[in-house]
Amino acid sequence: MSPAFRLDPDCANYAVIGNPIAHSLSPTIHQAFARQCGIEVGYQALLVEVNGLADALSEFQRQGGAGLNITSPFKQEAYEWVRHSSDKAARAGAINTLWFDEKGESHGDTTDGAGLLYDLAHHRISIGGKRLLVLGAGGAVRSVLGDLLAAEPGELMIANRSLARAEALLGLFSDFSSLRVSGYADLKARPYDVIINASAASLHGALPLLPDGILREGGVCYDMSYARQDTPFVCWGRAHGAGIAVDGIGMLVAQAAESFYIWHGLKPQTEAVIAMLKRT
Repeated sequence: MSPAFRLDPDCANYAVIGNPIAHSLSPTIHQAFARQCGIEVGYQALLVEVNGLADALSEFQRQGGAGLNITSPFKQEAYEWVRHSSDKAARAGAINTLWFDEKGESHGDTTDGAGLLYDLAHHRISIGGKRLLVLGAGGAVRSVLGDLLAAEPGELMIANRSLARAEALLGLFSDFSSLRVSGYADLKARPYDVIINASAASLHGALPLLPDGILREGGVCYDMSYARQDTPFVCWGRAHGAGIAVDGIGMLVAQAAESFYIWHGLKPQTEAVIAMLKRT
């Protein structure tokens, strides 16, 4: 059965695909970018069944769609589907941005890492030489790990419920000696300067069980998820003495701006859009 969505035949069509997807702010962001740049595009959020990504991508292309953002849980599967991918996406084995060229061939890239580093810099969060803990080992982590390692943290520990899944990332990024992995249960209460939450649990309002003393007093908690209220991880950070505890709304806008540039060759302004989202 074909996916139940219809594209507008009178404009260029873009969308974000995920499951869940109702919370997505991507349509609002890309429509704001389009207004800034004086262009007209269609952009919608499409809910896709967990086993239905390939059918959805094929149907989107059949209807003349131009480009897609890919979010959880499809970033790795979408990478396998595209015909051409960037070097960064190939290393990560995940994409968040997809488009079709004039020959109808599919291309994929990941802009998540660039968006994350942009937002960390915006909040004056430095990771160079710091002890960094990343929660989760799924597609979200794969998409940003290369950029985080390139920023040269003193240590980057990936903690995940499945240790095997975390260990798979060691093979992908074996040339970085700063990379470590652990299961949540085996995390030692050694204080980290920065903790980044990219776990799948955050999508459901939950948190991994973390030992006391794992965050340095005055350290940083950054949640790659976002919500209209403080996320559980942001609340956890403030309760455990974080000097900075923020969600990923800025990352979302910054990575969207990179996708917008790939599709349209135009660089939108991000600060006004971030401010607009925080007001609503």
